[in-house]
Amino acid sequence: MDDYEFEKFKRNDSIDFYDNTYLKASNLNSSIRYQLDLLDQLDLFTRKHSENVATITYNLCRKLHLSKGFTEYCVTCAYIHDIGKMFIPKEILQKNGALTQEEFEVIKTHTTLGYNLCQTDKKLKPYSAGPYYHHEALDGSGYPQGLVKPDIPYEAQIIRVADEFDALVSKRQYKSHIDISESLKIIIENTKPSSKAPQNTKYSKEGKNNKNIVKKLIKVVIDDTNYEISRLMDYIEYLKQEIKRFEKIDSLVKKRDSSKKEKDYQYYTEYIKLYLKKNEPIEKISDIHNDFLNTFNEKNKNLKKLYDEIKIIKSLKV
Repeated sequence: MDDYEFEKFKRNDSIDFYDNTYLKASNLNSSIRYQLDLLDQLDLFTRKHSENVATITYNLCRKLHLSKGFTEYCVTCAYIHDIGKMFIPKEILQKNGALTQEEFEVIKTHTTLGYNLCQTDKKLKPYSAGPYYHHEALDGSGYPQGLVKPDIPYEAQIIRVADEFDALVSKRQYKSHIDISESLKIIIENTKPSSKAPQNTKYSKEGKNNKNIVKKLIKVVIDDTNYEISRLMDYIEYLKQEIKRFEKIDSLVKKRDSSKKEKDYQYYTEYIKLYLKKNEPIEKISDIHNDFLNTFNEKNKNLKKLYDEIKIIKSLKV
């Protein structure tokens, strides 16, 4: 394989869930670039999570057909939704294992801490809804205020769904959209009424998440899964062509090695070179061929799983 194809080979081993090409700093206005600079003060995991939530928020806004201006506003709110975590002690924020109730109460303060920071910074103040409201739930079971549906800003309802989805994806360490329907089922479950919700309001049967936003999330995941299927099909076709090339080389090697005349041996040796690519020593061709065959079989299995998975995702009801 030449260098380009080797890189292509490696890239197809996993899927980047968040293609944020359109969110690169060079394409953003000065306000959003300011928020990105602030993320450098967060730990690596929280910073990556913030970027992912911003990307999902952008995709949700597109599916919701929101205006360009409101979309940019929502994306900026999403970038800084966890900015208050810079004030949470690292031993709690980065703790391995379950948090105690006391530690969880400390974590919950990141919403008000983020809001207070925004109120002291004129560049952040317009986007304070992201940090303050993203853990509020439509049924009143959220925090910090326990607000209900009409009192929760729409941007926060969007960010809540994006935040929950990325938390599940990161926790389960998905490398593909295979089995991602299990995470969607959890989010769908959170759109249903819960007995744990406050029962003293007419919104106790709302569930935590906005149903329409969750429906759009499913469409975003369907688009992403179709894209992965398309990429995988292209990659499988590439592998198929390469395997044919290796089969041709194998055939020529056999003819060369069975040659009784030196000139025939040299003829096939030169012929083989026409099929070899950079960094493919002839003595390693058999091993490389087997690697491609194994990868081809593995990717075909994954393709089948993705087809099965997208059927499940399309059947999900909110």
